[in-house]
Amino acid sequence: MSLPTHLFDYDLPPELIAQTPAARRDESRLLVVRRRERAIEHHRFADLPGLLGKGDRLFRNNAAVIPARLAGIRPTGGRVECFLLAATETPAIWRCLVRPARKLPVGARFADPDGAYAAEVVRQGQEGEAWVRFELPEGDSVLALAERRGHIPLPPYIARGDVASDRDRYQTVYADRGRPVAVAA
Repeated sequence: MSLPTHLFDYDLPPELIAQTPAARRDESRLLVVRRRERAIEHHRFADLPGLLGKGDRLFRNNAAVIPARLAGIRPTGGRVECFLLAATETPAIWRCLVRPARKLPVGARFADPDGAYAAEVVRQGQEGEAWVRFELPEGDSVLALAERRGHIPLPPYIARGDVASDRDRYQTVYADRGRPVAVAA
């Protein structure tokens, strides 16, 4: 079944969007939908154990978010944002979103301003993604580069840059750091 995305559009006043996570995770808000009663309740995450009933199941997300946003610069001096989406079968090539996409066709090159990497767009996809080949020092990896130089991909409704504490705060409490696969919280 396919649902049109416009059904999910709604207005949310900017002043109601938290710009930082709750100081204590168990104080985060929890929306409970009781389908049978057609009711919505507002709780805190700490209330969860008392809301569960016999036979309820919990599924946890243990995927760790990688600092997937890399800054780069084109030979002309123009800025590049390279957002890592997924590794490919070739370790040095990742599927990415690059901006400005129009100025980064196949063959376009960009690099870290401090020389940590160089990169080349080797393929364009149908959905706006690009396959980027990273040139790294011997023994380095794109994941290791992201850990050193990348930024946590905050959601677009967060109107600030990432800070050091976001590396922990935009992870699920169940994140398995040995499984760095997610590019969004």
